[in-house]
Amino acid sequence: MSEVFEGYERQYCELSANLSKKCTASGALGGEQKKQKLSEVKAGVEDAEALIRKMDLDARNRQPNVKAMLLAKLREYKSDLNNLKSEVKRIASGNLNPSARDELLESGMADALTASANQRSRLMTTTERLNQSSDRIKDSRRTMLETEELGVSILQDLHSQRQSLLHANDTLHGMDDNIGKSKRIMSNMSKGMSRNKWIVGIIISLLLIAIVVVLYLKLAK
Repeated sequence: MSEVFEGYERQYCELSANLSKKCTASGALGGEQKKQKLSEVKAGVEDAEALIRKMDLDARNRQPNVKAMLLAKLREYKSDLNNLKSEVKRIASGNLNPSARDELLESGMADALTASANQRSRLMTTTERLNQSSDRIKDSRRTMLETEELGVSILQDLHSQRQSLLHANDTLHGMDDNIGKSKRIMSNMSKGMSRNKWIVGIIISLLLIAIVVVLYLKLAK
């Protein structure tokens, strides 16, 4: 999750809790004190709106999966801020006498504050679930990156093995060529030996004929 968004989020949660306390306090006041307290609350509401705008701008510049999660948080915060504005309007509406103000504090104000507290509790629960979802998304992305790195490593190994097989194939072709050359040389040598045998045989035959002729001539004398 965006660290910038988390910073704005912490500021908003602190500001929202502080404004809720001021609303509760201003409900029991009257006159100038009430006006001053409400003025502080309205200024705080403006600050809260500015924080929500900043969170909205940051969320819309994120990746789609993160953006959807952050915008879901923003909807909860906007709803919480609208409830806070309604409380301020109820407190600021009209000049109530003490008995009416006490009745408001005991009934409607108490219900409004209870609803606001329940909503803030839901906000915290939702925020926690969204943070857990964000952690799961981070774990999934880390697993995906590890799987991708493993796949790249396997492809590199396969490429290396392919190169080794191609080199071995080239070596075998070279050996086959050498064997072919050797066979041709042996064949030529065999043919040469055959010719030499014939030549030696012819020479021996001629010598034998010459010896026979010489012996015949001697005997004839």
